[in-house]
Amino acid sequence: MRLRLARTIGAFLAGAFLLAGASGAQAMSKCIVSPRKPPYTVSWADIYLAPTWMTQTTQTMNDMARDLKQAGLLKSFTIQNANGNVTQQIQQIQAMIDANTDVIIVDAGSPTALDRVVSQACRKGIAVVSFDSPIHTNNLTTKIEVSAQSWGTATADWLVQTLGGKGDILVLNGPAGIGVSEARWAYAKKVFAAHPGIHVVAISNTEYNAAPAEQSVSSLLYAHPHVDGIWSQGGALSAGAVLAYERAGKPIPPMTGENSKQFLEMWAQKKLTAMAVGNPNWMGAMAILAGVLAQQGKDVKFPIDVPIPVITDANLDAILASGKNFPDDGFIYPPYTQASLQAMILAQP
Repeated sequence: MRLRLARTIGAFLAGAFLLAGASGAQAMSKCIVSPRKPPYTVSWADIYLAPTWMTQTTQTMNDMARDLKQAGLLKSFTIQNANGNVTQQIQQIQAMIDANTDVIIVDAGSPTALDRVVSQACRKGIAVVSFDSPIHTNNLTTKIEVSAQSWGTATADWLVQTLGGKGDILVLNGPAGIGVSEARWAYAKKVFAAHPGIHVVAISNTEYNAAPAEQSVSSLLYAHPHVDGIWSQGGALSAGAVLAYERAGKPIPPMTGENSKQFLEMWAQKKLTAMAVGNPNWMGAMAILAGVLAQQGKDVKFPIDVPIPVITDANLDAILASGKNFPDDGFIYPPYTQASLQAMILAQP
């Protein structure tokens, strides 16, 4: 589903540019030595584009880029896909620096490997904005993130409480080495370690898609026929787990998940014991807007903490109703406007 930003975004951003130019005392964002003049060039260095979550996120970014172009503030928006290869992502960011791109958006494939090249971009006066995956360096304009600590801790706490502090669990992570997956699991693991009655019997790493998750869980069920709960950090992974259990003819245990429409519908239809959280797809659109505002001389927050959406039995039906026009294999994310993004992006005076 394509959710357009408010029609007033062009006027709003044009006004923001004029205000930035008029105020010499305005605090500037990190990396910005002197504001650049529009229209801006924006490039996104993404680690991979395959999952449905990325497809929807890309659409929010394309929508934002379109509106900025209409406002005369954006010259181009380009996307580089590293296909999971961190070395390739570093090379792509270096090429963006060499081209003197105005804004670089990063969804990092590693929390540490990009530190040097990102810091180099910052020293060149390029607005660098990361989102979704954690990155350790603070030498960038801002980080937009749903806290991995909140994500991992909240979901693990729920599973422990649901199981009464004891039981054998499966862990379903994203691809090995992906920063956001590793960070969430690190915090969840601390929760499980604090409860000796909880035993992690198997850990799976798969793409964030239902088919490979179903295959992985089906294999794990042969080795571990009795499982009390599933800690899953992806809605598509959870959906794959449900399919695997149904194929095996086994009762579906309590599980965590994400705001995948497929999983949420399964939860409602099958009356699962579950909870879910999510990463709003509009963080990608926010990243572009934050970079443009930074180059206009605006004071962008560092970091930008996005409140974590939590889904329980209490609000499941309402969430599903709000997402009736989203694609069946997509993610249901909260609505957004330029005003709501601006409020989260700009530092308060």
